[in-house]
Amino acid sequence: MAKREQRTGRGKRYDDAAARIETQELHSGTDALEMVRSVYGSKFDESIDLVVRLGVDPRKTEEMVRGTVALPSGTGKDVRVAVFAQGEAASSAREAGADHVGADDLATEVEGGMLDFDVAIATPDMMATVGKLGRALGPRGLMPNPKSGTVTDDVAKAVAEFKGGKVEFRADKHGNVHLPIGRVSFEVSALQANMKAAIEELERLRPASTKGRYLRKVSVSSTMGPGVRIDPLRVVD
Repeated sequence: MAKREQRTGRGKRYDDAAARIETQELHSGTDALEMVRSVYGSKFDESIDLVVRLGVDPRKTEEMVRGTVALPSGTGKDVRVAVFAQGEAASSAREAGADHVGADDLATEVEGGMLDFDVAIATPDMMATVGKLGRALGPRGLMPNPKSGTVTDDVAKAVAEFKGGKVEFRADKHGNVHLPIGRVSFEVSALQANMKAAIEELERLRPASTKGRYLRKVSVSSTMGPGVRIDPLRVVD
Protein backbone atom coordinates (compact mmCIF):
# COMPACT_ATOMS: atom_id res chain seq x y z
CA MET A 1 0.00 0.00 0.00
CA ALA A 2 1.35 3.41 -0.94
CA LYS A 3 2.11 5.59 2.02
CA ARG A 4 0.07 8.76 2.19
CA GLU A 5 1.75 12.07 2.74
CA GLN A 6 0.98 13.08 6.30
CA ARG A 7 1.01 16.48 7.93
CA THR A 8 0.50 16.41 11.66
CA GLY A 9 1.59 19.84 12.80
CA ARG A 10 4.13 18.17 15.11
CA GLY A 11 7.23 19.20 13.18
CA LYS A 12 9.08 18.18 10.02
CA ARG A 13 11.03 15.37 11.69
CA TYR A 14 7.83 13.75 12.97
CA ASP A 15 6.11 14.17 9.60
CA ASP A 16 9.08 12.68 7.74
CA ALA A 17 9.08 9.68 10.09
CA ALA A 18 5.32 9.21 9.74
CA ALA A 19 5.64 9.30 5.94
CA ARG A 20 8.13 6.42 6.03
CA ILE A 21 5.78 3.96 7.76
CA GLU A 22 2.16 2.93 7.36
CA THR A 23 0.80 4.05 10.73
CA GLN A 24 -2.73 2.69 10.16
CA GLU A 25 -1.77 -0.87 9.25
CA LEU A 26 -1.47 -3.59 11.87
CA HIS A 27 2.00 -5.08 12.24
CA SER A 28 3.60 -7.86 14.23
CA GLY A 29 5.31 -6.84 17.44
CA THR A 30 8.77 -7.43 15.96
CA ASP A 31 8.06 -5.46 12.77
CA ALA A 32 6.61 -2.56 14.77
CA LEU A 33 9.69 -2.33 16.98
CA GLU A 34 11.98 -2.43 13.96
CA MET A 35 9.97 0.37 12.32
CA VAL A 36 10.15 2.57 15.41
CA ARG A 37 13.92 2.14 15.53
CA SER A 38 14.34 2.65 11.76
CA VAL A 39 12.71 6.11 11.73
CA TYR A 40 14.62 7.29 14.78
CA GLY A 41 16.17 10.65 13.94
CA SER A 42 16.75 12.45 17.23
CA LYS A 43 20.09 13.33 18.73
CA PHE A 44 19.21 11.74 22.07
CA ASP A 45 18.41 8.17 23.06
CA GLU A 46 14.63 8.32 22.98
CA SER A 47 12.42 6.14 25.14
CA ILE A 48 10.23 3.54 23.45
CA ASP A 49 6.78 3.29 24.95
CA LEU A 50 4.09 0.64 24.73
CA VAL A 51 0.45 1.73 24.83
CA VAL A 52 -2.32 -0.83 25.30
CA ARG A 53 -6.06 -0.08 25.19
CA LEU A 54 -7.75 -2.62 27.44
CA GLY A 55 -11.34 -3.78 27.25
CA VAL A 56 -12.08 -2.68 30.81
CA ASP A 57 -14.16 -0.03 32.53
CA PRO A 58 -11.79 1.62 35.04
CA ARG A 59 -14.78 3.29 36.72
CA LYS A 60 -15.59 -0.12 38.17
CA THR A 61 -13.28 -0.99 41.04
CA GLU A 62 -13.16 -4.65 40.03
CA GLU A 63 -11.97 -3.71 36.53
CA MET A 64 -9.16 -1.35 37.48
CA VAL A 65 -5.88 -2.77 36.17
CA ARG A 66 -2.84 -1.73 38.15
CA GLY A 67 0.46 -3.37 38.94
CA THR A 68 4.17 -3.62 38.24
CA VAL A 69 6.34 -5.64 35.91
CA ALA A 70 10.06 -6.37 36.03
CA LEU A 71 11.44 -5.71 32.55
CA PRO A 72 14.19 -8.27 31.86
CA SER A 73 16.17 -5.83 29.71
CA GLY A 74 15.66 -2.85 32.03
CA THR A 75 14.39 0.55 30.92
CA GLY A 76 17.67 2.24 30.07
CA LYS A 77 16.65 5.05 32.39
CA ASP A 78 18.27 6.25 35.59
CA VAL A 79 15.29 5.84 37.92
CA ARG A 80 15.20 8.26 40.86
CA VAL A 81 13.66 6.78 44.01
CA ALA A 82 12.36 8.49 47.13
CA VAL A 83 11.81 6.42 50.27
CA PHE A 84 9.70 7.45 53.25
CA ALA A 85 11.18 5.52 56.13
CA GLN A 86 12.96 5.95 59.42
CA GLY A 87 15.46 4.08 61.57
CA GLU A 88 16.93 0.87 60.21
CA ALA A 89 14.64 0.91 57.16
CA ALA A 90 15.94 4.34 56.19
CA SER A 91 19.53 3.14 56.50
CA SER A 92 18.75 0.12 54.31
CA ALA A 93 17.16 2.36 51.68
CA ARG A 94 20.25 4.57 51.55
CA GLU A 95 22.54 1.54 51.22
CA ALA A 96 20.36 0.26 48.36
CA GLY A 97 20.87 3.50 46.45
CA ALA A 98 17.71 5.49 47.11
CA ASP A 99 18.05 9.10 45.95
CA HIS A 100 15.95 10.68 48.71
CA VAL A 101 15.31 9.14 52.13
CA GLY A 102 13.47 10.64 55.07
CA ALA A 103 10.36 10.74 57.20
CA ASP A 104 8.62 13.96 58.24
CA ASP A 105 11.53 15.95 56.82
CA LEU A 106 11.09 14.38 53.37
CA ALA A 107 7.33 14.94 53.56
CA THR A 108 7.96 18.62 54.26
CA GLU A 109 10.23 18.84 51.21
CA VAL A 110 7.57 17.26 49.01
CA GLU A 111 4.93 19.61 50.35
CA GLY A 112 7.28 22.44 49.39
CA GLY A 113 7.41 21.25 45.79
CA MET A 114 10.36 18.83 45.74
CA LEU A 115 9.32 16.12 43.27
CA ASP A 116 12.71 15.16 41.88
CA PHE A 117 11.95 11.42 41.77
CA ASP A 118 10.20 8.84 39.58
CA VAL A 119 9.07 6.36 42.24
CA ALA A 120 8.02 6.82 45.86
CA ILE A 121 8.32 3.95 48.32
CA ALA A 122 7.13 3.93 51.93
CA THR A 123 7.17 1.62 54.92
CA PRO A 124 3.67 0.85 56.28
CA ASP A 125 4.25 2.91 59.42
CA MET A 126 4.92 6.01 57.30
CA MET A 127 1.62 5.90 55.38
CA ALA A 128 -0.15 8.19 57.83
CA THR A 129 2.39 10.85 56.93
CA VAL A 130 2.53 10.01 53.22
CA GLY A 131 -1.27 9.97 52.98
CA LYS A 132 -1.27 13.72 53.62
CA LEU A 133 0.75 14.23 50.44
CA GLY A 134 -2.03 13.05 48.15
CA ARG A 135 -2.43 16.42 46.48
CA ALA A 136 1.25 16.47 45.50
CA LEU A 137 1.83 12.79 44.75
CA GLY A 138 -1.57 11.63 43.49
CA PRO A 139 -1.83 13.59 40.21
CA ARG A 140 1.66 12.43 39.22
CA GLY A 141 0.96 8.78 39.97
CA LEU A 142 3.57 8.75 42.73
CA MET A 143 1.46 7.75 45.73
CA PRO A 144 2.85 4.53 47.29
CA ASN A 145 0.47 1.59 47.06
CA PRO A 146 0.69 -1.99 48.40
CA LYS A 147 -0.55 -3.40 45.06
CA SER A 148 2.44 -1.95 43.24
CA GLY A 149 4.95 -3.04 45.87
CA THR A 150 5.73 0.53 46.89
CA VAL A 151 4.40 0.10 50.43
CA THR A 152 6.67 -2.47 52.00
CA ASP A 153 8.86 -3.25 54.99
CA ASP A 154 11.63 -4.45 52.65
CA VAL A 155 12.49 -1.07 51.18
CA ALA A 156 15.98 -2.15 50.11
CA LYS A 157 14.53 -4.85 47.85
CA ALA A 158 11.98 -2.42 46.41
CA VAL A 159 14.65 0.19 45.66
CA ALA A 160 16.83 -2.41 43.91
CA GLU A 161 13.89 -3.69 41.84
CA PHE A 162 12.74 -0.27 40.61
CA LYS A 163 16.26 0.86 39.82
CA GLY A 164 16.84 -2.45 38.03
CA GLY A 165 13.93 -2.17 35.60
CA LYS A 166 10.70 -2.71 37.49
CA VAL A 167 7.99 -0.32 36.29
CA GLU A 168 4.61 0.60 37.68
CA PHE A 169 1.50 0.98 35.54
CA ARG A 170 -2.21 1.57 35.80
CA ALA A 171 -5.10 1.96 33.37
CA ASP A 172 -6.24 5.56 32.87
CA LYS A 173 -9.90 6.57 32.72
CA HIS A 174 -10.09 5.41 29.09
CA GLY A 175 -8.58 1.99 29.80
CA ASN A 176 -5.17 2.87 28.33
CA VAL A 177 -1.98 1.58 29.91
CA HIS A 178 1.31 3.34 29.10
CA LEU A 179 4.61 1.53 29.74
CA PRO A 180 8.22 2.39 28.90
CA ILE A 181 9.89 -0.71 27.43
CA GLY A 182 13.37 0.57 26.68
CA ARG A 183 15.34 2.93 24.44
CA VAL A 184 15.90 3.16 20.70
CA SER A 185 19.50 2.10 21.34
CA PHE A 186 18.27 -1.29 22.61
CA GLU A 187 18.48 -4.31 20.32
CA VAL A 188 15.10 -5.43 19.00
CA SER A 189 15.48 -8.70 20.94
CA ALA A 190 15.81 -6.74 24.21
CA LEU A 191 12.72 -4.67 23.40
CA GLN A 192 10.85 -7.85 22.46
CA ALA A 193 11.69 -9.41 25.83
CA ASN A 194 10.42 -6.33 27.67
CA MET A 195 7.23 -6.12 25.61
CA LYS A 196 6.55 -9.83 26.14
CA ALA A 197 6.94 -9.43 29.92
CA ALA A 198 4.59 -6.42 29.93
CA ILE A 199 1.89 -8.11 27.85
CA GLU A 200 2.06 -11.31 29.91
CA GLU A 201 1.62 -9.32 33.13
CA LEU A 202 -1.35 -7.42 31.70
CA GLU A 203 -2.91 -10.73 30.67
CA ARG A 204 -2.30 -12.13 34.14
CA LEU A 205 -4.13 -9.17 35.66
CA ARG A 206 -7.17 -9.49 33.40
CA PRO A 207 -10.25 -8.87 35.59
CA ALA A 208 -12.60 -11.84 35.75
CA SER A 209 -15.57 -9.56 35.04
CA THR A 210 -14.33 -8.32 31.64
CA LYS A 211 -16.25 -9.40 28.56
CA GLY A 212 -15.10 -9.73 24.96
CA ARG A 213 -11.68 -8.81 23.64
CA TYR A 214 -9.26 -7.71 26.36
CA LEU A 215 -6.37 -6.31 24.30
CA ARG A 216 -8.27 -3.81 22.13
CA LYS A 217 -5.45 -1.73 20.64
CA VAL A 218 -1.67 -1.97 20.94
CA SER A 219 0.99 0.42 19.65
CA VAL A 220 4.61 1.43 20.20
CA SER A 221 6.34 4.73 19.62
CA SER A 222 9.52 6.59 20.43
CA THR A 223 9.43 9.82 22.43
CA MET A 224 9.44 12.07 19.36
CA GLY A 225 8.14 9.62 16.75
CA PRO A 226 4.77 8.43 15.44
CA GLY A 227 2.98 5.44 16.89
CA VAL A 228 3.06 2.12 15.05
CA ARG A 229 0.03 -0.12 15.52
CA ILE A 230 0.41 -3.77 16.45
CA ASP A 231 -2.00 -6.60 15.77
CA PRO A 232 -3.15 -7.63 19.29
CA LEU A 233 -2.91 -11.26 18.17
CA ARG A 234 0.73 -10.84 17.08
CA VAL A 235 2.25 -8.74 19.85
CA VAL A 236 4.51 -11.58 20.93
CA ASP A 237 5.60 -13.30 17.74
